[in-house]
This record gives sequence, structure tokens and C-alpha cells, in this order.
Amino acid sequence: MTVLTNDPRDFADEALSGFAAAHADEIRTVHGGVVRASATPPGQVAVVLGGGTGHYPAFAGWVGPGFAHGAACGAVFASPSASQICSVARAADNGGGVIFGFGNYAGDVLHFGRAAEQLRAEGLDARTLAVTDDIASGPAGDTALRRGIGGDLTVLKILCAAAEAGLGIDEAERVGRKANAATRSLGVAFAGCTLPGAERPLFTVPAGLLSLGLGIHGEPGIDELPLPTADGAADLLVDGLLAEREAADAAVGGSPDGPGRVALLLNGLGATKYEELYVVHRRVAERLAAEGLTVVAPVVGEQITSLGMAGLSLTLTFLDAELEALWTAPAAAPAFRRGAVTPRPPRTDDLTATHREPPVVPGTADSRALGVRLAEALRTVCATVVAHEARLGDLDAVAGDGDHGIGMRRGAEAATAAAEQAVALGGGARTVMARAGAAWSERGGGTSGALWGAALTAFGSALGDDDSPTPDGIRLVLGVRAAVDAVSRLGGATPGDKTLIDAAVPFADQLEATLPEFGFTAAWTRAARTAHEAAEATSALTARRGRARTHGDRSLGTPDPGAVSLALIVSALAADSPNSVNCLKEKD
Repeated sequence: MTVLTNDPRDFADEALSGFAAAHADEIRTVHGGVVRASATPPGQVAVVLGGGTGHYPAFAGWVGPGFAHGAACGAVFASPSASQICSVARAADNGGGVIFGFGNYAGDVLHFGRAAEQLRAEGLDARTLAVTDDIASGPAGDTALRRGIGGDLTVLKILCAAAEAGLGIDEAERVGRKANAATRSLGVAFAGCTLPGAERPLFTVPAGLLSLGLGIHGEPGIDELPLPTADGAADLLVDGLLAEREAADAAVGGSPDGPGRVALLLNGLGATKYEELYVVHRRVAERLAAEGLTVVAPVVGEQITSLGMAGLSLTLTFLDAELEALWTAPAAAPAFRRGAVTPRPPRTDDLTATHREPPVVPGTADSRALGVRLAEALRTVCATVVAHEARLGDLDAVAGDGDHGIGMRRGAEAATAAAEQAVALGGGARTVMARAGAAWSERGGGTSGALWGAALTAFGSALGDDDSPTPDGIRLVLGVRAAVDAVSRLGGATPGDKTLIDAAVPFADQLEATLPEFGFTAAWTRAARTAHEAAEATSALTARRGRARTHGDRSLGTPDPGAVSLALIVSALAADSPNSVNCLKEKD
């Protein structure tokens, strides 16, 4: 259980601050994360890792010579935002381009992908590599669906060593992808973890059982089995990984019947400590030797944790000569040290100017007035999210990681503050919403943070900062459609996937259909009721996207938290709500 906290919303920031203070000689903080404190040779490819807080030493603990050049750090179990990632990448870049390394989770894929697009638009070559090692989260025939767990260490260490060795960006990316294809992991849990400030764990495991196939964001496993002995747990993990030996070994040109060499990580998830891990590793080593596999530079300990989860995972990366040399290459990071790294001088450049906010464009009088009303609407949105934070977290914990409520609250609070600041600076409607969207994306984190940030930005773009001959009601409806389209395009979801799209599309459709007959205020009220009904109807759906996809059947009978949060927000803004605001009424 996570016991030592102040304000739970500040947990990630305070943890990063304390880490930086403890390792001031090795890392430097920038907006969104940390970078090496030491200088890096000009022209070297920079590798920036990242993910949510709660996994230490991943990912900030791996920043240093021989390992990563920087790490972008999100909220607890939530992806860093695109702006955070861009900030760290700009600070880490040495003129050789940037490769982003992260686990294959929807929020990380979305945020790192958006960051790569932004950096390429600025002229910086940026690539992405999502680790897909967890055999429990996708079929063997479609490994791209699998999430990243313990394999983050082996794959990303090899990728970073390739960059450190001076390989160009194409070759470094090739090596990283080969390592990923050769890596398999499987984990078990004995008890779930508890988010900072929460009163109960995200999931529980009945006495005498273990949960097989857990995720590192507090997701429950895919099956429950009788609790074995330490040797039994080792056999369970080894048997699961060796079932895919042929495919993993083929990635490096090996033969499943001949001698092989593997990198190994036996990883504790937070509450299962070293002596227990060594007892399990004793049996793992025996089993692998009996299979003709030689373990190269094994790592036993905590490397990718899940706050205080009780459990462990086993990772094997099948090696050829190229991957073995990079796996065993020296590294000097706060939480991963191997061999001797030649000391390097400290970097002396200014790291205070890497973050860029959307500029404030002065709006016309009418647009500024609309911006004021939109800021009022965001205050209502924030109050609504705060009131339902616990419920949204509980819904998300059924088949996800339980962070939807706190993520929505962080995003809404940040968006409201940013909108009010933009209003004070004289911004028009587009600028107010662009600032709000960027803030929501950054502070909300995760998939929902990225999608709500994109939605607010698209909504504002449809309104503009100038006068428009189009009535406010029609412009707002056009903005809603633009927002829904942005969410659909970026998230890739369609109706029926059990996401917020299942409520957003019916809401926009109903709003457009009833606007001509009833006017904006009544149309919004009707559309809000439609969104509520659609959100509740997701109870009958099986999740087909996001983290809940792995546990799709588990979510049956529970509505999607993203759809519910959208329905709550549009209902709070409806005309018959006591929280309704003037910005959702046609201009006189």
C-alpha cells in the first residue's frame, strides 16, 4: 500500500523532485522529466524513455551514460504528455536524432507519437519504439497488440547501448526492433497495488491463489491459479516463455533445438523482495540450463515496479552476438550500473527554455467574450469531474488501472487554470481552448489526457479568435463535431469499441440533428440525455481497445469510464442542469 503521500495529486511531481535531489550529480531536471547531467558526444543518437510514475527505477532511474539520454515522467500510471516528451527530447538531442522507447500502452503510443510528429515538424528526426514483450496480453500471431512489461529493461538497454556505440539512427532503431522481437515476458501477482491517496487496492487476489498475466499499471491478471511453491512459480513462468522460444529465437537467426544465449530479468514488482526472487531464480536457472540455454548477465531485482504490487515477472531476450555485446556493454545510471564507464564532463548548457506553450493571440471583442464563457464552462467541467472522481476511478479499476478519475481531475483543473490565464491575457476563443487543451493533455496524462487535450484544441480551432458571421450556437456545434472527429482520428476507436466514442458520436449526431428544429439550448439538453443513455449502454459491450482490451470480458456489466465521464460533463453543461453556464446558450 502507498502510505507516505502528501496531496496525492502531487505524488508524481514530488517523487521526481526527490529523485533529482538524490542524484543531482547524475541527472538534471527539465520540464517533463530528466536528462543526463553529463555531456554527450555531438551527433550521437539520443534515446528518450518514458512512462508513468509508479514503476521506479523505470524510467528515470535508467538515465545515464550507456543507457538513456533522458526520461519523460508522467503522472501515476499515466503517460507523459506530448509537450513533456518534446521538452525532454529537445534537451536530450545531440544532433543525431531522437528515438523514443516506451511500453506499448495506448496513452504512451498516442503521446509519444504526437511528440514525434511535432519534433519532425520542427526538423528533428524522431522515431518511436514500443516494447511488446508481454505474452499474456496478445496472441503469438499478433505481437503488436502486446503491452510492454519487464522487457522494457532488456530491449531499451540494448537500444540505448546501440546509440552509445555510435550507430546512426536507422541502425539503432533496427537493433532496438530486433531486440524487441526476440523478447518475451510473463508475470504473476499475489496482491494488487494501491494508488496514492486511495483506500483500497486496484484489485485483490483471493487467498491461496495467484493472478497470472498481470500488467504493470495495476491491471489484474487474465487468470487465477492455485498459489504454487517458489519452484512451481518458476516453472509456470519458464514454461510460458519457452512455449514461444522458436519465434523469439528466430528473431536473431537461432535454432530452437541448438544452444542458445539469453538475457534475463527476474523482476520484483514492488513488494516481492530480493530473497524471494533469488529462491525463484535458483529454479529458473536450473530449468534454462536443462533447456540448453546460457544466461548472460542476469538481472534479479526491482527494475519495472508497480508501486507496492506483490508479484514478479520473468523476461528472456534471445541473443545473437550483436545483441549480447550491447546487453553487456557498460552503463552508469542511478539504478542500473554495469562495467566501467569513462567519466564525462558535466553539461553546461541552459535547460530552462525547452518548453513551448501555445502563443496567446489577441482576440476580437466577440471572441474574447466567448472565451470568457468557455472558461466558465470549464469551471463547471472541473467541478463535475471532482464530484465524480471516485466513481470514475472505480469504473476504471474493473478492467483497467483505476486512474481515470484522478487523471480527469488533474486534466480539468489544469485546463481551467490555463483557460483563465488565457482570458486574462486577452485571448480569443481559439486561444483559450488551445491553452486549455495543452494543459489538459500535459497534466491529465494517459490516453484520456491526450484525447481530451486534442478535443479541446479542435473545438477551439473551429471557433477561431476573430469575429464570425455564424451564430454562436452553430459554431459550437461545429466545434463539437471537430472535437469528436479529433478524438476518433487520434484514438482510432469506433462505436462499439467501448470507449468515450460510444457516447461522443451519439451526442454529436443528436446535437446536429435537433439543432435546426429546437435551437442550441434544447438540442444540447436532448443530446446530453442521448450521451447518458449511450454511456450506460456500454455495459453490454466487450472492450476492444486500450488497456481494458486485455480484460474485455471482465468489463461486461460495467459502463466504460471514458464514456461515463463525457456523459457527466455534457449533462452538467445542459440547460436543465443547476450548473449550466451562459456559454451554452445562443448569443442574444
